[in-house]
Amino acid sequence: MSKQISAVRGMKDIFGDEARAFDFLVDTATDLLRRYGYQPIRLPVVEKTELFVRSIGEVTDIVEKEMYTFEDRNGDQLALRPEGTAGCVRAVVEHGLVGRGQMQKLYYVGPMFRRERPQKGRYRQFHQLGVEVFGVETADIDAELIALSARLWRALGLDGLTLEINTLGNLHARARYRQVLVDYFRANYDVLDEDSKRRLETNPLRILDSKNAQMRALIEAAPKLMDFLDEADREHFDAVLGYLDTLGIAYEINPNLVRGLDYYNRTVFEWTTTALGAQGTVCAGGRYDGLVAQIGGKPTPAVGFAMGIERLMALVLDQKLLPYRSQADVYLVAVGEAAQRPAFALAEQLREALPTLKVQLNTGGGSFKSQFKKADKSGAAYALILGEEEVARRQVGVKPLRGQGAQEQVSWDELAEHLQGLLCCYL
Repeated sequence: MSKQISAVRGMKDIFGDEARAFDFLVDTATDLLRRYGYQPIRLPVVEKTELFVRSIGEVTDIVEKEMYTFEDRNGDQLALRPEGTAGCVRAVVEHGLVGRGQMQKLYYVGPMFRRERPQKGRYRQFHQLGVEVFGVETADIDAELIALSARLWRALGLDGLTLEINTLGNLHARARYRQVLVDYFRANYDVLDEDSKRRLETNPLRILDSKNAQMRALIEAAPKLMDFLDEADREHFDAVLGYLDTLGIAYEINPNLVRGLDYYNRTVFEWTTTALGAQGTVCAGGRYDGLVAQIGGKPTPAVGFAMGIERLMALVLDQKLLPYRSQADVYLVAVGEAAQRPAFALAEQLREALPTLKVQLNTGGGSFKSQFKKADKSGAAYALILGEEEVARRQVGVKPLRGQGAQEQVSWDELAEHLQGLLCCYL
């Protein structure tokens, strides 16, 4: 007997209720996005390593420690995408979808890859739904993205999510703040943990996002980026908050929210929960007005967010929000050799006449009793019974499987209309 092969560590199979929760999330989100005027884009899983080094930042944790990179046979340095924004920007630049005043509202869904320590809500292959807008620099689009995400939580029925928001200002303001912050942390160097000491030389703003409780007091007393903003940045942030106030969307201003990627400016936000332990962020995003030019396009304002599907799946399942969906609306029981082919044809006839009807045909044979057990297990509302006598009469038995009701005999020609009447609330 051959040795069993298991999945790669941190790369998880999704099936059963988790797979149904995955579809529930994606279907609900994409329906909502289309209502807001967003269009789909499908992006490659593999990109040139340079794309992420240039966009995310060479000294970020993702590029330094987490990204899966390899050299292909032609000597090209390639990477499995660790996030979706950089690839989306590369695509819109490459295909001329930005510039010349164009606005693009796009979304994508797919796997991302980071070599992190696997734990609940954090996997080495994980899935994100990302939303990106190009060509709009005003605060109303920042607010629309936040309002869209808030509406999604309501559509899913999710409770217990908190919106945290901040502004990073422009690159010049952040450069001034960076030097003041470095001076402050250097003056308190002995209090920094090893990770923060490393970040002090590479990405000091990330120290503000440290989860080390022993550094909390030091971080709370640090200079605030808000004090270094110029007037335009303040007005932009106030406008975003004004829209949220108008919509009644509650938020918490978190001056230490900096996000882990170098390309962000101005608005940044996260939706967080306390229900998943350390992995509390389920959706995050913000502005990245300089990234399109950084990747070779014309200067173009841009803003977006990404949500972690696995983390949202966990919340949906924990809060028991997954809607019940049976495998079938009707289950076709075929008894006897003479009924097998007619049952097959009848099932296809119903699928043709009623495209939304879930018809499950018994396959693999079995006794009348065993087939009825399968019918009940499928969750179908009705069993359709086809035996040799029904074939001879061109009729089918229609028996309720949920609740009371007597079995009826219905002609094949009238079956679709009859079922449509019975299942009007399902179809």
